[in-house]
Amino acid sequence: MKIAAKVDPADKEYFRREIEPLLDHPLVEFIGEIDDRSKNDFLGGAMALLFPIDWPEPFGLVMIEAMACGTPVIAWKHGSVPEVIEDGISGVIVSSLDEAVAAVAKVRRMKRATVRNEFEIRFTTKRMAADYIETFENHLQSANSAVALPKVVSPHLQGNACNGAVAFEQQPA
Repeated sequence: MKIAAKVDPADKEYFRREIEPLLDHPLVEFIGEIDDRSKNDFLGGAMALLFPIDWPEPFGLVMIEAMACGTPVIAWKHGSVPEVIEDGISGVIVSSLDEAVAAVAKVRRMKRATVRNEFEIRFTTKRMAADYIETFENHLQSANSAVALPKVVSPHLQGNACNGAVAFEQQPA
């Protein structure tokens, strides 16, 4: 097991006292904090991402990053996990340590292309932009607004080319 994590200054004493002694095992390697360049290789080379969250995490970006690399996620059923992970498709949602151990066999059978496809369907900037446009259009239509709907300048967003931004052309009212 390889662990990549940032230890915030406020948590250093807890890390030293509670976590560091658990890392003294020949099958456990603590990598520490990794940069964005290293993250793709780290996550892409992993059999799975273990996400043992025990609080109501509002999103969990690292789950999305793992899925983008085709890496399935084993995650505890807290916070946004059930909204981000499609159980049995992009990972396995668990409620205990025993379930997490059993999930290892399940993720080994998962196809990385399927995990990546789930990311493509649900979490790209193109998908996000299309959802925003649909939401704006629905809001305008439901408000019976006299304002003309804007025309999207570039409906074919590519990857991060627009950093999630959508450009609109002014329409005469």
